[in-house]
Amino acid sequence: MTTHRWIDLDKRFLWHPFTSMRHWLDATPLVIERGDGNYLIDTEGRRYLDGVSSLWVTVHGHNRPEINQAIRDQLDRLAHSTLLGLTHPTAAELAARLAELAPPGLERVFYSDNGSTAVEIALKLAFQYWQLAGRPEKRRFVHLEHSYHGDTLGAVAVGGIPVFHEVFGPLLLETLSVPSPHPYRHPAGPSPDAVREHCLAALARLLDERAGEIAAFIVEPLVQGAAGMLVHPPGYLREAAELCRRHDVLLIADEVATGFGRTGAMFACEHEGVSPDFLCLAKGLTGGYTPLAATLTTQRVYEMFLSSSADERRAFYHGHTFTGHPLGCAAALASLDLFERDGVLASLPGKAERLRAALARNLASHPRVGDIRQRGLMVGVELVAERDDARPLPPELATGARVCAAARDHGVILRPLGDVVVLMPPLSITDDEIDLLVTSVERALADVAP
Repeated sequence: MTTHRWIDLDKRFLWHPFTSMRHWLDATPLVIERGDGNYLIDTEGRRYLDGVSSLWVTVHGHNRPEINQAIRDQLDRLAHSTLLGLTHPTAAELAARLAELAPPGLERVFYSDNGSTAVEIALKLAFQYWQLAGRPEKRRFVHLEHSYHGDTLGAVAVGGIPVFHEVFGPLLLETLSVPSPHPYRHPAGPSPDAVREHCLAALARLLDERAGEIAAFIVEPLVQGAAGMLVHPPGYLREAAELCRRHDVLLIADEVATGFGRTGAMFACEHEGVSPDFLCLAKGLTGGYTPLAATLTTQRVYEMFLSSSADERRAFYHGHTFTGHPLGCAAALASLDLFERDGVLASLPGKAERLRAALARNLASHPRVGDIRQRGLMVGVELVAERDDARPLPPELATGARVCAAARDHGVILRPLGDVVVLMPPLSITDDEIDLLVTSVERALADVAP
C-alpha cells in the first residue's frame, strides 16, 4: 500500500484528537510507519528525532528489544484475563514494584487504561472516602488555574483549560480554583519567591474558609504540562502539601506527565519530599508501549473501603475491562528493569544540563523567544511578539504550529501548545541528539519568524 493510499483512508475514515478536521483535510499528513531508537520513520523512509516522545510517553526509545521480548513472552503465556474475581502474576508483581518505587506510604495500586481514568479514579476514591468517613459535606475539589488532568468529565472539571469548560460546562462538577504559581506574566511580579508566597496565601485562605467542604486538592507536581510547561517555584508543592494536611484535605498528585524520570527523579514529588494521598500514573508507565495507568493510594484510604460481607456499600464500584492488562504490565515491568540496568536516572542531570546550555546558547536571545521553561527534560519555549513586554503573538498566525511544522524539515518532530514549543524527548536521548533537537527549533524559527 502506498503513502497516498494510507492518507486517503485516513481522510475518509479517521477523526483525529484535538484537531481541526477541516484543516487536516486540507493538509498533507506525515505517515509514520516505524520506530527505531529515538527516531520515527515515515512511509517514505525519512527519519525524524522524536522530540516529544510520541506525546510524552516514550521513555527508552522505540522498538526496544527488551520490552518487545517481554511482551512476546507474556503473549505466549496470557494475553488477557480480568481482575474481577481473579488475579494474574504480572499485575501483582507490577503493583509491588510501583509501591516500592513510589513516595512513602503509597501502598495500594488500582489499575486503569490512561491518564484521564487514573485521575477519575482518584477523584471518585477521594469523594467516596469522605462519604464513608461520615463527612459527606466534603465533596468539592480544588485545582490550579490552567491545569490539565485529562478529558473525561471528572478530569475536565478539575482542569483549568477554558475551551473545555466553554464547551462542556453544563456537564461538569462545580470545582474551586486557585492561582497557578508561575512567574512569567504573573500579577505578583517575576520573582519566584513572591509568586510562591502569593499563591500559597490564596490556597491557605481558601482552605481556612472552606476546608470543611473540600475533599481534595489536585496538582501537577512542579510542572503544569498542557498549560505550556509552567514550572512552579521551589517549595510550592511542599508547602501546599502541608496546608492540605493541616486542613484535613486529601492531596492528589497527577504525575501522568511528570512521572518516570521526566523531571530528573522517578516521580516529581520526590524533589520536595512530598507523599500525596493519591498518585496518578500513565504515559511513561509502560515505556510508551501500551495503554496502562495506575492510581496509587495509602493504606489509610484503602482501609476505609474494607467491609464485611454484610456491608458491600464500602466496595469501590469502578473498573475497566482491561484493568491490569497482562501485556501492559509486562511492558511496564520491562521498562522498570531498563531504568535500573541502564542507570537512566543517574544519566539525567547531565542530559538536562546539556539541554539547558543548548537552549541558552541557541534560543535565549532570539527576539521571538519570551521565556524558556525547563525542569529535567521537560521544556517549553514560549514565542512572543515582543520580548520586552511579553506581548503574545496573534493567535491567528499559529506561529507555534508553523515552527513545529518547519522543524520537520530539519529532522525533528515537535508539537506546540499554542505558541509554546514543547521539547520532551525520550530519556534515552544522546548528547548529539540534544544538540539536533535545539538546533532544529532555532532553524525552524529562522524559517518562520526571522
